[in-house]
Amino acid sequence: MASVSDMTSRELYLRLLTYVRPYWKVFLVAMVCMGLASLAEPIFPAMMKKLLDDGFSSAAGSYDWLFYPLAIMGLFLLRAVLGFTGEYAMSWVSNNVVAELRQAMFARMVRLPTKYYSDNLSGRLMSRIAYDVSGVAGAATNALTSLVKDSLSIIGLLAWLLYLNWQLTLVTLSVVPFIGYVVRTFSKRLRAVAKGQQESMGKITQVLQETIEGHKVVKIFGGQTYEEARFFKSVREQRRLAMRATMATAAQSPIVQFFAASGVAIIMGMALKQASNDQATVGSFVSFITAMLMILAPLRRITDVSAPIQRGLAASESVFSLIDEATEEDKGTVELGRAQGVVEFDKVSFTYPGAERHALNELSFCIRPGESVALVGPSGSGKTTAANLLPRFYALDGGQIRVDGHALPDIRLNSLRDNIALVSQDVVLFNDTIGANIAYGGKADATLEEIRAAAKAAHALEFIDALPEGMDTMIGENGVKLSGGQRQRLAIARALLKNAPILILDEATSALDTESERHVQAALDELMKGRSTLVIAHRLSTIERADRIVALSHGQKIEEGSHAELLERDGLYARLYKMQKAEEAVA
Repeated sequence: MASVSDMTSRELYLRLLTYVRPYWKVFLVAMVCMGLASLAEPIFPAMMKKLLDDGFSSAAGSYDWLFYPLAIMGLFLLRAVLGFTGEYAMSWVSNNVVAELRQAMFARMVRLPTKYYSDNLSGRLMSRIAYDVSGVAGAATNALTSLVKDSLSIIGLLAWLLYLNWQLTLVTLSVVPFIGYVVRTFSKRLRAVAKGQQESMGKITQVLQETIEGHKVVKIFGGQTYEEARFFKSVREQRRLAMRATMATAAQSPIVQFFAASGVAIIMGMALKQASNDQATVGSFVSFITAMLMILAPLRRITDVSAPIQRGLAASESVFSLIDEATEEDKGTVELGRAQGVVEFDKVSFTYPGAERHALNELSFCIRPGESVALVGPSGSGKTTAANLLPRFYALDGGQIRVDGHALPDIRLNSLRDNIALVSQDVVLFNDTIGANIAYGGKADATLEEIRAAAKAAHALEFIDALPEGMDTMIGENGVKLSGGQRQRLAIARALLKNAPILILDEATSALDTESERHVQAALDELMKGRSTLVIAHRLSTIERADRIVALSHGQKIEEGSHAELLERDGLYARLYKMQKAEEAVA
């Protein structure tokens, strides 16, 4: 499949219509109803001709005074019913298309590699799913509705006009090339502006998200004026683009109407001359003028439809570019089952995109089943990078990481991650109940007893039971209703419940007070028995009992051994340890 940027407008639109296909029956009902309502329009000027030519004559029947009013009422009632049914059915299809596209975008988003999130603004990503997709649905259904409905109205009325007076009708058609040129010219402008509007909406969403999430930092550091300026700049850019779009849309309609009105004026003059020469009856003249005036409204709507179609096509590029993004590569065939937990880093090298130096440079160490290995070192030494490579958040530049003797690319991604539990210093919780946050993802079917056992082991049960709703307590966005220590203990309970053979602990006790840390450390010590544990530590006092400690600097292993062995060597680890002890003593 060609990339979205290389697709023509026609190809984009056809692809868009594939999302309408599952609802083709309802879509067909909508089109038939709207088509019938549109084809009913020429009946009104035809009735006017009949009424004026025969209804007022002395030969008119005694019941004609009742027939024509009832016929007009019936005609408009039929159009109303057909119009309502068509609009409702089309709206049903449109909303289903929006839901389908959002589901497809979200399903792709949660399977994108970590690098994608690093390279793209989260606000723009949210804007695509929340905002862009609405424009796509407008082009797929609403604009198509107008095209079909109004085209049929124009065709029906033109057919009647040709029947009445083909010479005058040809004059009407002479303005069509001018209208087509105007529509095509403005369509290109609208497409370009629409793409700019999508980008600016992403910037607005990004500023909003950052300001809301960082509201405490904004207040403490007096960043209100700065954030107002950022938001004002984004909003003004959106306003400028909106006005450019409005200018194009607003100019297109009157220009088209001017050409149409010019044609009507010429035709009206010619029709009046024919009527004065007795070449046309009063009914024919009124019917012709009525049909000409009736054709202006659908003609205006069908030219205005260019704007939503161009916005929809611009939005389609954004939507389909996300849907077409490559997911995490998973060519592995090995199913680990429950891993033994042998983890080997063999000359692992990795460089972040755009970085000038290695984050890791030929790093080698091994974790045997039941062992805990701690990575220590100054900031930027590569500790967290190593932890991110084990679950394959990033692909290696060189070397291998093996689990139970299998290289990571050979293992199925789900199988690998099923065997890993992670507790990070950046705790991530969801706006759900406490129980749902502990029994998250693959453990969603865990029993209440299992959830409570995990919470108890993480020393979280005491504060959970003290809450009015216990496990059913909603914790707010990222656990905003809980303290830092409580949030950390929920994350540890989640890892405990998963019961994976490989653990990654990235400063797992960093947010705990001294008393909580003592209890949780005891729980972690129990959890780590029989499991391979990779510990990322900044506070060196928390890893003194690790089986082995690997000291890193600038992505390279400097030394490796137990706490006692490394202190005796008086190398990098010993210097870091003594420095921290001195700082703690001063504190």
